[in-house]
Amino acid sequence: MPHAISIYSIELSVSATVILVVATTYFAYKRYFSVPTLESAKKIVVPVPDEAQPHWKGKRLSPISIRNAAHPDFIQSYCPATGQHLGQFKSTTSAEIDAAIEAAGVAQKEWAHTTFAARRQVLRTLSDYILKNQASIARVACRDSGKTMVDASMGEILVTLEKANWIIKYGEKTLRVSRRPGAANPLMGYKGAEVRYEPMGVVASMVSWNYPFHNLMGPVLAAIFTGNAIVVKCSEQVVWSSQYFIEIIKMALKVCGHDPSLVQLVCCWPEDADHLTAHPQLAHITFIGSKPVAHHVLAAAAKTLTPVVVELGGKDALIVLDDVASIADISSIVMRGTFQSLGQNCIGIERVIAVGKAYDALVDTLAQRIPKLRLGSDIDQLEGIDMGALISNNRFAHIETLVERAVAQGARLVCGGAAYQHPNYPQGHYFEPTLLVDVLLHMEIAQEEVFGPVCVVMRADSAAHAVTLANNTPFGLGASVFGGNWNKCNEIANQLRAGNVAINDFATYYLCQLPFGGVGGSGYGKFGGEEGLLGLMVAKSVCYDRLPGIKTKIPAPLDYPIASDARAWGFVEGLNRAGYDGSLWGKWKGLRGLIKNA
Repeated sequence: MPHAISIYSIELSVSATVILVVATTYFAYKRYFSVPTLESAKKIVVPVPDEAQPHWKGKRLSPISIRNAAHPDFIQSYCPATGQHLGQFKSTTSAEIDAAIEAAGVAQKEWAHTTFAARRQVLRTLSDYILKNQASIARVACRDSGKTMVDASMGEILVTLEKANWIIKYGEKTLRVSRRPGAANPLMGYKGAEVRYEPMGVVASMVSWNYPFHNLMGPVLAAIFTGNAIVVKCSEQVVWSSQYFIEIIKMALKVCGHDPSLVQLVCCWPEDADHLTAHPQLAHITFIGSKPVAHHVLAAAAKTLTPVVVELGGKDALIVLDDVASIADISSIVMRGTFQSLGQNCIGIERVIAVGKAYDALVDTLAQRIPKLRLGSDIDQLEGIDMGALISNNRFAHIETLVERAVAQGARLVCGGAAYQHPNYPQGHYFEPTLLVDVLLHMEIAQEEVFGPVCVVMRADSAAHAVTLANNTPFGLGASVFGGNWNKCNEIANQLRAGNVAINDFATYYLCQLPFGGVGGSGYGKFGGEEGLLGLMVAKSVCYDRLPGIKTKIPAPLDYPIASDARAWGFVEGLNRAGYDGSLWGKWKGLRGLIKNA
């Protein structure tokens, strides 16, 4: 009998466990994974341009340029990897910019009153389309920017899906009314205090070409979830792909029952962009680009006092301490961080600073690996390709000069350092993967953003020296530190002059949806994460009576005209003592003063 009871107890225990696991799984699914019917993604269909198809054979431009002297009002799009012509697009006029902002403003008035559920549905629809059409989106991005499919998958698709789904999961919580403690004076305890977040109206983003899909989508996702309309000015280098990407967003809005005019795309020559940035109907501008262009943007925006978030370039350092566990693993991170998108990455690794014995080991490993990298257009070639093309060839001579000057000053060029003419794509903008070592702080290439496929390696005598080298540039966007002692790495992270730091990792702060932005020459302000959403809202402070029957009334001693200055002074002095004196006796004296002069 005891044995039977034992078996019965075990069976009961197992049954209860199974029920508990099933119930827990069900509620966890409902809580974290199930999608409410109201927010279910809707299916959208957006035709993919024929030019994005693999092995597409279009005419190649010669000479190759986005400007056409015969048609100066048109922007000429082409594939940087192959030179193939993608089309011509009329530069947006001032009148068309006005019309775009006006249409967005009309749509925003209705959109501002939508629920978070309705906004999540749009984002879910976009996320679903992106997930199911990764290859098409990546090929479009590759065709217009010259990058590889893998680089597009990581730098365009992955980060956009993460941003969309982070906002879906945490956006409403971030934008809820924020209850505040109210006044420190206990006599004001009857007052409730809160901050309410309201849409700004029509915002704008001026985005760079290096990530044509993600840089366009990121500001749009944040803008529409916060109840704003947005006008996107894409780079003239990627107007062809931007037309397709903006159509995806418009279609998502349309199928969810909203006005697609909420999102507008404009593209004009840089010299004509001031009309947009100085526009009085814009409530906010996000600018991603270079420092020289930022000066023009800020000068124009200052005319209307439009707030601007400025994300500029970087000279990001990756510090390798001499106690790292694996040089091979570090070399893989260095190569991915340096050569992804051919180094055209604002948070790419621009300087590798290695300490002690890690320096020689890392240089030896990189010297073996970097020369093996293969260049080409992987959407048009069957053989393996590691790196694509640069967006244009207008900086080739400057990059070559930076390398030559460094070598003349004592740096050692291990491989690369020059433009490369691809046998299959002679019109393509290719540059040899470059390894430059023994670089010193005073060299120009250690101070200036290269934004190309050049791995710069610097030797540090100690961890403190590495921090000095890392901080000694005009930039301060991102940085990384690798080492075997986490506390030491954390100490170094606290000393780095940068807006974003990864410990024993590279650039994951961006994927983790932390607020993103730099200091110094890398700009100011933040986008991404909670701060990015809140930065697109008007923070309205609201104070109210929270206790029934108690409300503010002007005390008789303070009522105009004041009957007695002495009595009025005594009343306020008593109020201050009762509210802020640190001792009970002082508070008591304050209350006596209040009563005496009331």
